[in-house]
Amino acid sequence: MDGFWLACGLIFLAELGDKTQLVALTLATRFRAPVVLWGVLAATLLVHLLSVALGGLSARLLPPGWVELLSGLAFIGFGLWTLRGDRLDENDAAARRLASPFLMVFVTFFLAELGDKTMLGTVTLAAGHSALGVWLGSSLGMVASDGLAIWLGQHLGKRLPERAVSRGAAAIFFLVGVVYSVQGVMALRAG
Repeated sequence: MDGFWLACGLIFLAELGDKTQLVALTLATRFRAPVVLWGVLAATLLVHLLSVALGGLSARLLPPGWVELLSGLAFIGFGLWTLRGDRLDENDAAARRLASPFLMVFVTFFLAELGDKTMLGTVTLAAGHSALGVWLGSSLGMVASDGLAIWLGQHLGKRLPERAVSRGAAAIFFLVGVVYSVQGVMALRAG
């Protein structure tokens, strides 16, 4: 169950300020919030299922020390990525011509998530934790973060200190990255 809570918390933080969260905000201005949330949920479940499968495969191919070290380095990279920030690119809305708002949200999220830091974070977590726990936890964390963005976007506008949120999330990624990296180096030395 620790993989569930770790994935839920880290992916929630990773999604703060991410381009897919900005997509959720944008789509929520055009469509009803429940439609956006259902589209986000469906796309997230599919992308994170693929991510967990990739993470499980990498765990079988690499020794545990290498998995921890590479995971740690990946989380440090996610911290740097978070500090850099994401911007919504109009070209990301490849599904504009779809008639159904649900399908538009689903396709947009699915495409935006491929190769995104939340997908890569899920792959990384799945390499060392329960696949089911990581899948459910990362999906819940992402949908909760996007749901919060939709709600806040509708009620508070742009009053949130985005820079402070990004820096806090980056600090947590750096901390987790250092811990995993040290554990990986220790496991490689012991092995």
